[in-house]
Amino acid sequence: MGPVKPRTELLPADALNGKRLGISVSDSPDLDRLGLTETHFRMTLGELARTVVIAGGNLYYGGHLQPGGLTSFLIDELHRYSRRDRPLKVCLAWTVHRGMNAEQIAKQQEFLGLFGEIHFLARDGGRLDGPVNEGAQTDFSQEERAQALTGLRSYLTDNTDARIVIGGKRTGFEGAMPGIIQEVMLSLERRQPVFLSGGFGGATLDVIGTLRPDHADWLPKQQDGAETDVRLLDGLKRISEIAVGMDWDGFENGLTNEENKLLAASYRPSEIAALVGRGLGKLLTV
Repeated sequence: MGPVKPRTELLPADALNGKRLGISVSDSPDLDRLGLTETHFRMTLGELARTVVIAGGNLYYGGHLQPGGLTSFLIDELHRYSRRDRPLKVCLAWTVHRGMNAEQIAKQQEFLGLFGEIHFLARDGGRLDGPVNEGAQTDFSQEERAQALTGLRSYLTDNTDARIVIGGKRTGFEGAMPGIIQEVMLSLERRQPVFLSGGFGGATLDVIGTLRPDHADWLPKQQDGAETDVRLLDGLKRISEIAVGMDWDGFENGLTNEENKLLAASYRPSEIAALVGRGLGKLLTV
């Protein structure tokens, strides 16, 4: 007999009123071998937005405002619901919003309208009163970009109650380590619950394999001859050390061990959203 599937009913209205869910999502290098596409990412984000927003919660996302990106997709999804109190908080790292001119920023603020607001962050992740009106700047060093991304991720963790993690690059990242790895690390340091959705593979599944190896054994490691980035390995080692040292691995998220194991393998948007909604409902409404 297989595992019991989670029910998919929505949380009661206002069950998550005032609660804040951080979203960590990026492309996974495992999509092709899993037969998945970016569309599956977007469908999952749409279901998560529906679950959280209808229940009165807020979504915090650190990304960019480029047309066709995930921010635009989330705004389009929010147009389907009745929330007009800006439930989506788009948090922009210093190097992201400083790369935009005043006209571009104004256009995006208008696009967000009543569905979202922009949080402009300083180099260290502190929130600014608004954008810096000095014209666009793009010539940032690698160190400046890494510092700004760390600041962004610290801000997101400090201003959310739980985090959903999906996918994640293993190479080609701009920060000090893969973004997913650093975001989970910060969450664990603050004893924050995390929902590790591993069905899309990537760095999220690497984290699951580090914290709960039996949850990740459904996908054999691929032997492609490529050398693993040492920053990824160092980050996973640090996550393990934090979990042991603090006796906290983030799985204290309102779900049972079997439900977390299902979340670690599922790629079905409705199933992922139902599991996260169930955990949030138990965790944040007590």
